[in-house]
This record gives sequence, C-alpha cells and structure tokens, in this order.
Amino acid sequence: MKWIKLKRNKIRVYGKPAKILMKGLTAPEEHTHFLHGLLTNDIKSLKPYTFNYNLWLKQNGNPIADFFVYKIKDYYILDTEEDADFVINEFTRLKLSLKVYFDNLNLYEHVFIYGEGAEAFVKEKFGIELKDYEVKEIKEDVFIAKNPVRLKETGFDLFGNIEEFFKELPEEGQVSEDEFEEERIKNCVPRIHKELREGFSPLEAGVLSYAISLNKGCYVGQEAIARVYFRGRTPRTLVKFEILEGVKEGNKILEDGKAIGLITSVSPSGNTALGYMLRAKLELEKEYRTEEGRVKVLEVCEGGKAQ
Repeated sequence: MKWIKLKRNKIRVYGKPAKILMKGLTAPEEHTHFLHGLLTNDIKSLKPYTFNYNLWLKQNGNPIADFFVYKIKDYYILDTEEDADFVINEFTRLKLSLKVYFDNLNLYEHVFIYGEGAEAFVKEKFGIELKDYEVKEIKEDVFIAKNPVRLKETGFDLFGNIEEFFKELPEEGQVSEDEFEEERIKNCVPRIHKELREGFSPLEAGVLSYAISLNKGCYVGQEAIARVYFRGRTPRTLVKFEILEGVKEGNKILEDGKAIGLITSVSPSGNTALGYMLRAKLELEKEYRTEEGRVKVLEVCEGGKAQ
C-alpha cells in the first residue's frame, strides 16, 4: 500500500432549494443548477454521497480547471489544484443573481491511498467497503471516497480534518511528489495545465468516458466539445513515450522538420513522457525525433473508468 499527502484545495458549494422551479432552472437547488450549467459532467444526477470528475471550460472548449465534485447531503465539496480564492471569486462573478454560496475549506487536508493492499487497509482501519465513485463521512468533517480516476487504479481519497488519522498510515508507504508523478505518467493520467491545456480539446486527452456527459444538456464549452465529438476520431491523441535521449516539456515532435506532436509531461526520472501526436503519423514502437532528443511510442492513452 502507498499513500501521499496531496496539495489540494476544497470549496463547499451550497444554497437553498427554490420554492418554485423557475423557468430556465435545471434543478430545484440553485447551487446544483449553477454547477450543472458550468461543469462538463452530470451534476444534477449525482446522488448524495457520490461524486464525479469534471472540467471547467472556456467557450472554445479549452480547459480552465478540473474538479472532483463530491455530493454530501444537500451541498457539494469541490476538490481542485486551483487556488480556492480564485475559483470562489470567478464563480461568484458567474453565478449572477443565483443564490449560491461558497466556503473556502482551507483547513482540510487530503491523503490519497492506493496500490496493492489499499482496499484491505481501508476495510480494516475504517470498517467500510466502498464502490467506485462512492464517498462516506466517517465522522464529522472526515470523508473517504473510492476514486478510480485520480491515478486510473484503485485508490481512496481521505480528506477533511484528518490529522488524527495520519498515525494510522504506515510511514514506509509514503511516497514523494516525484514518485507520484512517475505513477501518473506511467498510468497515462492527463493533468490540468499539462495535458488538459489551452490549444487542445479534452477529447484528445481521452477523458470522455469519465469527465464529460454528452446527455446532460448545455454547459459552458458544450458546443465546442460537440463539434469535435461529432466529427469522429480526433486528429491528435495523447500518447505515452519512452525517452531515448534528452527531452523537455514543450519540445515539439518532428518529422522531416515539421511538427507532428508536442511533449506535455516528462517524468522526474527522465524515462517516460506524455504528449500529443497526429494520429496519421502515429506508429506504436516507432522512434521519433524531438527538438532536443528522441522518443519511442509506447501506447496510446485512451479511456478511463466511467461512473
């Protein structure tokens, strides 16, 4: 079993049920309506103590931020890398006259538990078994969720006022940020501001199955996503590479002097990388030159476990 203390920020989103479902509202609660119309996944269909993964997009479909959205009773907790005050300020501006409120849960801490033995550890220490995308409040302001998306393997988010639980975690199982980044790249997990970035559609990152609902109705960026989706396969796709010779993030992948791809993440060890390539130029096991080195294609990064 492995674990890491993540640098994540938490925001509580809440409101009051509308007495009358006003024209244009997609849900009885204004905070549900607000999140449902802003984020890419189906917020309205979340049942209490479940969660999903979402992107916040610009109108052109490019990502601004990502969130795990946990529904707790009649409110939501947003989990994000972004600065909480930035998100709250932007959401406050966007909610207009809706009665939606935000709290910065800046005292919350977050541990991710994963790897062989993680499920048995959670069952032994907390006496619970969870389904994928399920979250439980094990005591006031302490939550645990089974998250198959964060590392694309079985893992558990333990977050809230969790200081007393650190002593339950085996010291030998703690991993560093560099070790966790190695695993992210090995598992082909796209990260916000690296793979999920300006100039690339989220569909090129292979997150459709777990980050985007095609049936929920309108949200910011929905038309751009739909245009890409209904064209069929994206012209570019996310790829994992073996690094054969010095490569840096931001290096272009070249063929006959022309750019056919871009390196977006390089592992701390310098052994593997993620990046985008034109499908028409992509061949598994083939070597390609970059601006500063050479890479070999290992696999195409597509898919993830849907809710």
